[in-house]
Amino acid sequence: MYVAVKGGEAAILATHDLVAEARRGDQSVPELGVAQIREQMGIACGRVMNEGSLYDPDLAALALKQAQGDAIEAAFLMRAYRTTLPRFGSSEPLDTAKMAIRRRISATYKDLPGGQVLGPTYDYTHRLFDFALMDETAPSETQARPAAQPLDTSMPRVPDILGAEGLMEEEAPPEGDPRPFDLTREPVTFPADRDVRLQAMARGDEGFMLGLGYSVQRGYGNTHPFVGEVRVGEVAVEFVPEELGFAVDLGDVTLTECQMVNQFAGSKDVPPQFTRGYGLSFGHSERKAMSMSLVDRALKAREFGEAATYPAQQDEFVLYHSDNVEAAGFVEHLKLPHYVDFQGELELIRRIRREREQRLAEQQEALPEAAE
Repeated sequence: MYVAVKGGEAAILATHDLVAEARRGDQSVPELGVAQIREQMGIACGRVMNEGSLYDPDLAALALKQAQGDAIEAAFLMRAYRTTLPRFGSSEPLDTAKMAIRRRISATYKDLPGGQVLGPTYDYTHRLFDFALMDETAPSETQARPAAQPLDTSMPRVPDILGAEGLMEEEAPPEGDPRPFDLTREPVTFPADRDVRLQAMARGDEGFMLGLGYSVQRGYGNTHPFVGEVRVGEVAVEFVPEELGFAVDLGDVTLTECQMVNQFAGSKDVPPQFTRGYGLSFGHSERKAMSMSLVDRALKAREFGEAATYPAQQDEFVLYHSDNVEAAGFVEHLKLPHYVDFQGELELIRRIRREREQRLAEQQEALPEAAE
């Protein structure tokens, strides 16, 4: 590191105090509690859990409080803490078909088996300020009415409906059903397989994924996908301890799943059909899951024999640049001392300028001689 830099410890310690003071803000305003953040800023907590690669709403709320609402800094805190945790094993694959649905919509089927469930969404709000929310002393009287009848316990996925007609690409586990790649424990190589790509995108920056998803529809792509299905709800997590030999229910996690339907014109070996893009994220994170599903389909270009001509189709570009913790670290390291490097470049510019001025002066002296 910067061994030539000495001193400054007292100043650094003072910045810690200043950060704590800035985080607390006006002492006359009641302090924000972790439980308040967890319960009332659930979407922000979901983003931190996704990009921090750790499902824990309480820790996500704590990270947001500690980071003053900076989602990337909060994700950094989550990842740092995650490295200290022991790993006991892997859970059983989650069955999202058995999700306890809170929201489930499809843009492809009006009369969807199991029904459309609007659930909590901003899609139909007017985007006008609700100034009543500024009155923090007034008790909230808003209470959702219960449904007239319970939802189906199992709801089929839309791609499965198309698959029953042979109109959707088949998806099967690789031969031998190998253990999925673990992005947190093994180095990534390219070209990356789909399990690696999905892991990287699941913890990628939401804004970056959104921009890439937008790019495949505008500017760098020419696709018009359909939202086969977006579902939000709770899914049971099961784990099989070696000493027991059977699955134990560890609890539920809130997930958002998106299945995007894309048209494929077919090839010499494959008939025209629909293809799918997949997105899965922690919490209520529809924008992230939809963006992820768009980019997932774009990254399957090589598998369908399509030309990879735009950024979202380049797995190396997507995986190397979607990690906001890594990106933030690389950008923000520019704030650290670079005195020696800069002095070297400063001396280089000065020398080049001196040589240029000397050369111009020699040319000016040579002009009268050439005129004679």
